[in-house]
Amino acid sequence: MLKRVAVLVYGVMVYFMFFAIFLYLIGFVGNLLVPKSIDGAIEVPLWQAMLTNILLIGLFAVQHSVMARPWFKKWWTQFVPKPIERSTYVLFTVIALVTLFVFWQPMGGTIWTIKDGFTSGVLMALFALGWTLVLVSTFLINHFDLFGLRQVWLYFRGQPYTILHFRVQTLYKYIRHPLYLGFLIAVWATPVMTTAKLFLAVSWSIYILSAIRWEEKDMLSLFGDKYRQYKKSVPMILPSIFGKKPSKPTFETLAKGNE
Repeated sequence: MLKRVAVLVYGVMVYFMFFAIFLYLIGFVGNLLVPKSIDGAIEVPLWQAMLTNILLIGLFAVQHSVMARPWFKKWWTQFVPKPIERSTYVLFTVIALVTLFVFWQPMGGTIWTIKDGFTSGVLMALFALGWTLVLVSTFLINHFDLFGLRQVWLYFRGQPYTILHFRVQTLYKYIRHPLYLGFLIAVWATPVMTTAKLFLAVSWSIYILSAIRWEEKDMLSLFGDKYRQYKKSVPMILPSIFGKKPSKPTFETLAKGNE
């Protein structure tokens, strides 16, 4: 029983750590209410700042995608108990993001500044919409399974983990990756685009488009024609309100969201 309690406490602690880091990420990207954000006075030569920042983004990308791959999970769970595998993955994500926040280098310079109040307000609303879309998408997948809480709770209850069915509903009827779309909107929608923001936006966009390819390759490998049919019916990033919809209301897939 003590082991079950420890596993549950571990999963809950990691979850709240990630939620705090997620809120900090919003402030970091938007220069809002955090002690250190993406912009500031340049402290090192530009080439050094660029090299440091690309390594930090690369660290996050490698951690977030490599640890999500099935082959890595198969190897990893030889050492990490399966009930806490997802929570440990989330913990490593927290570490990667904290590392990025701490060592990020401001890059100086401004690409554009929108002074019109209405346009600026629209862009800030899109910024908020992007992060909201990210959060809402996690609940459409299964928020608690995605962040490891369901796994540790089932273990605490002495129940085996069961695979979730992914239901194609609401946003997922029109776009395969609303979570990634939310991130793209969040990093590009800004009334003040600085060099550092542009650097992050471009790098993050390249990573997201690559991550989609890796994730969908895994999905096709796991679910074959079912996911292939869904992929053909629903656009990847840009929603198609009047386009084709999946021919079936549900597809028996695992909760995605590994990236």
